[in-house]
Amino acid sequence: MFNHIDGLQFLEPTVTNEDGMRYYQFGDIDKMPSITSVLSKQPGKIKGLADWRKRIGQEKAASITRRASRAGTIVHGIIEKHLRNEKVDLSELSDIQGAELGWLSGADMFNTLLPILERIDNINALEVPLFSEHLGLAGRVDCIAEYDGELSVIDFKTSSKIKKKEWITDYFLQSCAYAIMWEERTKIPITQIVIIMAVYCDDPIIFIEHRDNWDKKLVDVIDVYKRFIELPI
Repeated sequence: MFNHIDGLQFLEPTVTNEDGMRYYQFGDIDKMPSITSVLSKQPGKIKGLADWRKRIGQEKAASITRRASRAGTIVHGIIEKHLRNEKVDLSELSDIQGAELGWLSGADMFNTLLPILERIDNINALEVPLFSEHLGLAGRVDCIAEYDGELSVIDFKTSSKIKKKEWITDYFLQSCAYAIMWEERTKIPITQIVIIMAVYCDDPIIFIEHRDNWDKKLVDVIDVYKRFIELPI
């Protein structure tokens, strides 16, 4: 059983999508773009994605993107249910995934994560909305909990293949932003970032980083967004 820390309250936002950007509106506070949307608008990422789609074809790229998004949503849902101490019935996945992703692959990915998930405890938050007026960003964090005894931002990812650290800069920037948002909202500092990646037909990967290794890069990305993307932030 996972222990949950109660008492913290989080304001639910109104979420809108405009011109390919997701925005969060928290009460009377100016609407803020999501960290994932801002990261997706980096000039290099936009070009790289366009080149990839051109190389493999628009239809195939759309299919791969759709399957990856679906797999991520499914595995995230199972993990969240497990961490909430709810019974997980993996056979339910057969109806959810259909032909796009065999349900056994989703179940297998989850099962490989179980020993890693047992290193999580004292869960402060699961899938809660956060924002930072300082950064001008918002988002929904996967998990705030202790990992191996240290309070951490924990982000769950899925991948069709093993990924190297240098390929997942955006994951660290995203989690760094969540750590800053969390501290701004709760006054509780978090410096450890944990990326737990389930890999199809392979063992999961864990990346552990210090938030302060990424905060300057995050500010740089936000500055580029402000200069070159003429949208409010």
